[in-house]
Amino acid sequence: MKKILFLTPTLPYPPVSGGVIKSNKVVHYLSEQYELSVACLLKNEDTQHVAEFLTTVKLSNFISEASDIPRTAKNLILSNLLGIPLNLYRNKSAAFKQKVNAVIHQYDAVFCDHYVMFQYIPDDFKGKIILHEHNCEYLIWKRYADIEKSIPKKLALLNQAYRIRKYEQEICRKSNVILAAPNDMDELEKIGANRSKFLETYHLGDDNLLNEPDLAFNKTENALLYIGTLSWEANIDGLIWFNNEIWPAIKQQHPGIILYIVGRHPDNRLKEMAAKDDSIVMAGFVEDLEPYFQKARLFITPLRFGSGIKVKVVNALYRGIPCVTTSIGTEGLKVKDGEHIFIKDAPADYVAAVDTLLTDKETWEQFRNLSRAIARKYYTWDYVLENIRKSVEK
Repeated sequence: MKKILFLTPTLPYPPVSGGVIKSNKVVHYLSEQYELSVACLLKNEDTQHVAEFLTTVKLSNFISEASDIPRTAKNLILSNLLGIPLNLYRNKSAAFKQKVNAVIHQYDAVFCDHYVMFQYIPDDFKGKIILHEHNCEYLIWKRYADIEKSIPKKLALLNQAYRIRKYEQEICRKSNVILAAPNDMDELEKIGANRSKFLETYHLGDDNLLNEPDLAFNKTENALLYIGTLSWEANIDGLIWFNNEIWPAIKQQHPGIILYIVGRHPDNRLKEMAAKDDSIVMAGFVEDLEPYFQKARLFITPLRFGSGIKVKVVNALYRGIPCVTTSIGTEGLKVKDGEHIFIKDAPADYVAAVDTLLTDKETWEQFRNLSRAIARKYYTWDYVLENIRKSVEK
């Protein structure tokens, strides 16, 4: 039986956000097929969940190290002095590297779950290296720079994008297999990645939502729903943009409307935004999302930058809650604007789309039905996990 080391930047449990959902699924699948060990850094509340995680999966070894390097100006300067991207620096640990180096040569393959963990694979490792690109990372930072108006911040973001681009070029060259979403495969190929190394993958959500009964328009409230990790800069930026450019017009058209924002670790900018507006409800982390799916009339995902598949959008498709998002929010998905979902980048168009779903029952029910149908056809875990198997056996 092949021995695999799964390197990941955070504990793959509990599966409550996009990247962790995917990592958790892959860990369970690999543990059923191979002799699997997990090596991860522990951040935030991870230490509280380790014992429970280890009861959910069969592992031959578990290696961990606490890590808490914040995203600060000081650490940005230190990372620049070392000539590495900030995210690499924030996931750097000499103690963890020593633990990994002590065992890594025992394994037939390393599954590198996110580009920041490649730094723990020594140059003399002789086994197979499987790189899981959760996103085309440099593209996220480049797009972030594109929308930034402050010249100093724009330059800092472009510097990060440049450093990450160089690093992704290097690790794609060193990897034997690269798992990436279709749109990210195209972008990585543009910077020199070998197309023959790619296997297609998706970030999917909880496809058990497909088994839930259809939502009913008449049982919903005059409310919008947002679900996401509220410390992630792309989510923060999108919500602030929505609040400044879109939300005022929606409130004017629909007095008394509510925006529910669900997610853990809200950034201070979001807390301040909600504190100034009684129509915004910060619900925090919610274990059972079903009551929110049932009472909110539609789902929003206002993203202005990012890459890869957006799990929050896929979950909305699964549940059949009509969604308004942007072109960034639907990258890599086979959905069509006005058929399965609304895809609007201009604020006025976004407002009009929200208004339609708040008031037009026929369109609302069309989106509910067709979004579930396309999710059932293309976005279940069986296909993704088969390519995970191929990545090991290829």
